[in-house]
Amino acid sequence: MKQLQILTLVLLGAFVSSCEEDYLEPALTSAINGSNFYSSPEQVESAVINMYDGLQGVNSSSGNDNHATQIEFYITEMRSDNTRTKSSEGEAAQFESYDVQATNGIVEDYYRSFYNVIFRANTVLANLSAAGSSANQFEGEAKFVRAYANFNLVRLYGAIPLVTEPISPLNTEVAYTRASVADVYALIVSDLTTAAASLNNNYRTRASRSAAQALLAKVHLTLGNYADARSLLEAVVSSGGYSLEANFSDVFYDEGNSETIFAIGYSPGGLDSQNFSAEWLNAVGRTSGVNYVTADVRTAFDEFGGNRSAVSFRQDASQPEQYQVAKYFPNGELDAPYVADPTKAGNDWIVLRLADVLLLHVESIMAGANETIDPAALASFQAVRDRAGLTTPVTIVTKDLLLNERRVELAFENHRLFDLMRMGVAQDVLSAFSTTNGYGYTSTDILLPIPQREIGLSLGTLTQNPGY
Repeated sequence: MKQLQILTLVLLGAFVSSCEEDYLEPALTSAINGSNFYSSPEQVESAVINMYDGLQGVNSSSGNDNHATQIEFYITEMRSDNTRTKSSEGEAAQFESYDVQATNGIVEDYYRSFYNVIFRANTVLANLSAAGSSANQFEGEAKFVRAYANFNLVRLYGAIPLVTEPISPLNTEVAYTRASVADVYALIVSDLTTAAASLNNNYRTRASRSAAQALLAKVHLTLGNYADARSLLEAVVSSGGYSLEANFSDVFYDEGNSETIFAIGYSPGGLDSQNFSAEWLNAVGRTSGVNYVTADVRTAFDEFGGNRSAVSFRQDASQPEQYQVAKYFPNGELDAPYVADPTKAGNDWIVLRLADVLLLHVESIMAGANETIDPAALASFQAVRDRAGLTTPVTIVTKDLLLNERRVELAFENHRLFDLMRMGVAQDVLSAFSTTNGYGYTSTDILLPIPQREIGLSLGTLTQNPGY
């Protein structure tokens, strides 16, 4: 479980929902504020820890709490061809049917939550003068977290407000002006470059050099900078700090394992727990079965899954026509009934792991081509296949084969939609999937809407994405 107990600072308290206050500057609940609190390295580190608390979010049903990581599956995996809801009802069903509304509360929650994470990162960066000899370390961590938040936001919402310092909600020019996608990516690259140069590899639930390198490589692949990505990915592999777990199940149930590069930590039972593990099951969480496995991805597992299939999903015994995600059963309890409260699970959320890096390495070598026979690419690809029990030597990797391998290796870890987008096939794949299932996908559905509430608060300054 989490190796670091997450703290919550009163001065960075909960989100507020009035028109006068905003997620960009959470309301203060004491006389302490940012201008008089940070005067020692220990106090700045408390703000660093608070960034990870923001990523972790709050296990609650309150609409004003931060839930970004815990709800991310809705806006990523359920908008791909991997998962769906059980009942096709409510706001969740908008994602599977490609009928997302600008008033969707999950869309707003994710947007607001990650801007609060950015606020926390900017707070650290604004107070580095009090960090002493830890300033470089804290700067690297803050810039990694800010880059991670911006990378998710720009891929999901397109052009977004670019916030680089703690600002007042009255600063509407920054808060509600969408920067160009190019400018957002420029900051992401700059932040991750600094992070990679500033950090070591001492952590798995805090930012590390390899985590920054791996995330930066994914950014470069998104931008088509294949040589830069390859260099970074090979640096991660050659660092010696990571290896594939022999047992695929151990990746998810032996936390802090050798394959994990960066994970968002949770602990069971208390304030640091998560509830997505339970939400994915039937009649266990607050909802009644979401993120169910599609027939389409089960077909991919039949052909490419190997021994990963049994760990990745299972048939619902109470509803044999339904299949549940199995990678994150609450607290590693593989069979119900669960001893612990499943709505307060402690499973860490893995953001980056070595298998992802190895397959990205193949992608970087392909450099946008449709296939490769490069020995280095074949070696990385084969290593992932071998672990799955698929040991027949591969002599060529095609784009389709790589997409299928990433799909079954990383299924239900929120990578599929981004993979389709990055590799230029989202329109074709999602259109075909939508047609087969009677959904309404169009090209404008690849981006989420800017939350309608934020457009309202901006008095029209913040513009909406096409199609909404």
